[in-house]
Amino acid sequence: MDTASNAVFWQEKWERGETGFHETQANPLLTRHIAALDLPAGARIFVPLCGMSQDMVWLAGHGYHVTGCELSDIAVRRFFSDLGIMPDLVETGALRCFSSGAIRIFAGNIFDLTPEMLGPMDAIYDRAALIALPEDLRRAYAAHLLSLTGPVPELLVTLDYDQSCLKGPPFSVGEAFLRECYGQAYAFTLLKSRAVEGGLKGRCPASENVWRLSPLPPSS
Repeated sequence: MDTASNAVFWQEKWERGETGFHETQANPLLTRHIAALDLPAGARIFVPLCGMSQDMVWLAGHGYHVTGCELSDIAVRRFFSDLGIMPDLVETGALRCFSSGAIRIFAGNIFDLTPEMLGPMDAIYDRAALIALPEDLRRAYAAHLLSLTGPVPELLVTLDYDQSCLKGPPFSVGEAFLRECYGQAYAFTLLKSRAVEGGLKGRCPASENVWRLSPLPPSS
């Protein structure tokens, strides 16, 4: 699947209201493990493919500055509307930037986001981005993410299951793939692995894994 086809797939899901992946509260894997990144107060955290995630609200409420990027304009508008907020809106290149307080979200294709638009980031929280993309786009996404932020500490949530059991998304992403895409820049620590209760979509045994990606020291 190419970038354009993937964009259409997700845009149509939001238009049809097929958002069963949306969680109405902050994900407990975030609240339990964000401390593993050892971030200072006020750190700037990037949340790629953020949807209208309540994780951003939780992070902002705990003193972080949060920047999301979300393909669907519908999702971004609903996020702020549900909070009762009228955000500021600025057109920036091919994207639109919605912001209020400690939260800003770029609406548009993440591959159109540039480091200059994003600005410096201190960390990344990826719960639903990497696993949302088919394999070819995952590689492109991983490379693009590194180009956007450089190697900064990352809290990453993945799923691991027999991909022949389910078509995806969400897709299975194992440790070997992580090392292939990120191994030149990061060391990996598995913070938590737990079985998905009832199986993924009730059909396939799966584990949900929480990783800390720690930047490697520069090579001499």
